[in-house]
Amino acid sequence: MKFGCCLNMVSTQPDGTGIEWIEDLAAFGYDYVELPTAQMMALDADALDALKQRLKRANIPCETSNNFFPTTMRLTGPDVDMDAIMDYVRRALTLDEELGVQYLVFGSGPAKNVPDGFPMDVGYQQVVALLKRVGSVAREHGVTIVIEPLRKAECNLINTFAEGVQLAKDVDDPNVRVLVDFYHLTEEHESVQHLLDDGRDYLRHVHFANPTGRVFPDKADEADYAPFIAALKELDYDLHVSCEAYAPNGFRQAAPIARCFFAQQFKEE
Repeated sequence: MKFGCCLNMVSTQPDGTGIEWIEDLAAFGYDYVELPTAQMMALDADALDALKQRLKRANIPCETSNNFFPTTMRLTGPDVDMDAIMDYVRRALTLDEELGVQYLVFGSGPAKNVPDGFPMDVGYQQVVALLKRVGSVAREHGVTIVIEPLRKAECNLINTFAEGVQLAKDVDDPNVRVLVDFYHLTEEHESVQHLLDDGRDYLRHVHFANPTGRVFPDKADEADYAPFIAALKELDYDLHVSCEAYAPNGFRQAAPIARCFFAQQFKEE
């Protein structure tokens, strides 16, 4: 199992990527960095080259990425421009391949949120149709798309792991699978039984945070982590776990403590 951090959650710079923490993340013993595709797509060529060199010097890979689509791009509703979307998809996946991304998170709540008054079932089918097209492009670039269920407060479409699995089944593409986020699962009061039901076939990435405040985890007894971690172990899950959390007391204080937490909870040898 590998442990990383979603650095965009602790970004302090205008670009919103969090790349200023790359060297620290490597020093704290994390295995990889998770960076935001949409924000990286907004960087100019010089900034992207500097990012790639920074990762290389720090000797830490960018094996996962989040924020697939920018908030301004409409994926559902009456104003969907599929040609523009697919042009962006091809460029974004080219960038992710260059960075070595293996799993790209498709949460993108603002982009896929179904507009008021628009039929939910039509919005859902728009996402199915989109992912059917995205899957083949992802395959060309060696990337797997992982659907991220989001709490209802952030998006009105795909709120549970079970719904994410159903979406993946409807898309029916081997390069479209599902993520589980402990914070969103807790917020939606979803049973870990859903993980056990379909996780072996569909779970390909994990996001993790202390659900109280969505902050970096610290102690085993601060939240009801045990059933979730036990389910991952029962599934023999051994891929990536990214800490997607805020650090109100400072990243340099929270991140190394969380790294120790992961080592203890997942019993690293």
